[in-house]
Amino acid sequence: MTHGRAGHLAMLVFSMLVAGSFALGSLAANEIAPTVLNVVRFWIATAIMGMVALATTGLPRSAAQAPWRYVVLASFFTTYFVLMFEGLKTAPPVSAAAVFTLTPILSAGFGYILLRQVVTPRIALALVIGALGAIWVIFRADVAAILRFEIGQGEMIYFWGCAAHAVYTPLVRKLNRGESAIVFSFGVLLAGSILLTFWGGREAIATDWANLPMIVWLTIIYTAVFASAATFTLLQFAALRLPSSKVMAYTYLVPSWVLVWEIALAGDTAPAKVIIGLALTIFALFLLLRNDDVAPAT
Repeated sequence: MTHGRAGHLAMLVFSMLVAGSFALGSLAANEIAPTVLNVVRFWIATAIMGMVALATTGLPRSAAQAPWRYVVLASFFTTYFVLMFEGLKTAPPVSAAAVFTLTPILSAGFGYILLRQVVTPRIALALVIGALGAIWVIFRADVAAILRFEIGQGEMIYFWGCAAHAVYTPLVRKLNRGESAIVFSFGVLLAGSILLTFWGGREAIATDWANLPMIVWLTIIYTAVFASAATFTLLQFAALRLPSSKVMAYTYLVPSWVLVWEIALAGDTAPAKVIIGLALTIFALFLLLRNDDVAPAT
């Protein structure tokens, strides 16, 4: 398998796993503080990734050079996750996932600023189509709401988290110095765990863990194992093999995956009009995945 195809496969799995965190996160978001949930899930993910690294590639001393890199990356990714769960307190899962699909167009912009990655007019068109599909879902297919720009508070909060995520993707390639995806992910997760502990450690200690609903524990375990350790590695792996805009193109699949999760967990389905927006995001994905999507850097 070529590097490019391996990167695509990694992002396909990434999109499916990320979708699960929306579906489960919406059920747990109002049961525990976002910072507290993320403190626990990050430390669990760090432990898992550390054991995987020791059992496979090891943790070379060279990976500890310039540790500020991990702190910078972790500051963006922890911000993303905290704001995601804060937004899910009020934003429906499919709607929040649609906000997530705005990440590629933001990532393309940051990719140019940080890496001078230039996109072609066709890819610019694809990003616009995907954004239109996202807006259609975010406003629940309500034209009047779009014209009045009535966006929910949860969606707005999560948008800023997505902006942080969009910066993170090109930064991975810029700051990586040859470390493997597993080792680099461990460094970012460890730095994120420390940052979150300073941020929400006191609140975590004060939390009544014994009386938390089971959905909270299921969400913590899922997000730690699948939506943190696994997706961190998949994202690092793909970001080192694909341009930023192509990596983030797979976010266009997330709302559709969320709909599948919603049907599986609660039997909920999206209105027919909303599915039009989902179809637009999938169409944008296919446009973005064509081989000529990124022009040579200047």
